[in-house]
Amino acid sequence: MLKIENLRKVFFSKSSNEKVALDNISFCLRKGEFVTVIGGNGSGKSTLFNCISGFETPDEGRIVLDSADITYHKEFKRAKYLGRVFQDPLKGTAYELTIEENLALAYSRGQVRGLTKAITNRDVLYFRERLSLLNLDLENRLRQKVGLLSGGQRQAITLLMATLVKPKLLLLDEHTAALDPSTARKVMEMTAEIVNKEQISTIMITHNLKDALEFGTRTIMLSSGNIILDVNGQERQNTTAEQLLLSFGYNPN
Repeated sequence: MLKIENLRKVFFSKSSNEKVALDNISFCLRKGEFVTVIGGNGSGKSTLFNCISGFETPDEGRIVLDSADITYHKEFKRAKYLGRVFQDPLKGTAYELTIEENLALAYSRGQVRGLTKAITNRDVLYFRERLSLLNLDLENRLRQKVGLLSGGQRQAITLLMATLVKPKLLLLDEHTAALDPSTARKVMEMTAEIVNKEQISTIMITHNLKDALEFGTRTIMLSSGNIILDVNGQERQNTTAEQLLLSFGYNPN
């Protein structure tokens, strides 16, 4: 379980440019829960992810994961048990390495192992098995460099790398935003299949309001560093993208 307790983050404190990015927000994420997060620019979404991942340190509050207080754990330590997929497909992969080598690096997370240790036949079989789930024929292209793949293929590989060793928490940071609509849809369907099958605790930031309501089981909306909406169950099923737009303050009439 993830617990966010009274998290506060202020940039340029006590200056004319002071910006309250997170304003004492609190919420819990149950083990295996898939939550979508929406909000306008500057609402605090990215800062929330940066605090959870260790890229930023909150000014106040606590981050507790599986009963362990990780608020001040270094980012590289959290990378052993957190998975994060960014908007840019190039961020999560080593461009000059092959698919096989990238997967081997991801598979070694949390282990005393690297590319200096030979990739075993058993590893290769496992990589092929996981790649086959993507339905992109990448299981037959293990020796191809990732830099030669399309954006959608790279993002699918990045998603697979983030979940190859099941993380305690998966952070999806607008991971389909840079893709064309057709490819974005395919990657979202892959995401849902992997997350649901592996029962991975997941938080996904998205600007696509339909995706926010279709995928996962709960939707949170941020505004000015505050949670202004938190819906699940029947209430979420009855919520429309148009209603979310009204919550953003957009009225087409």
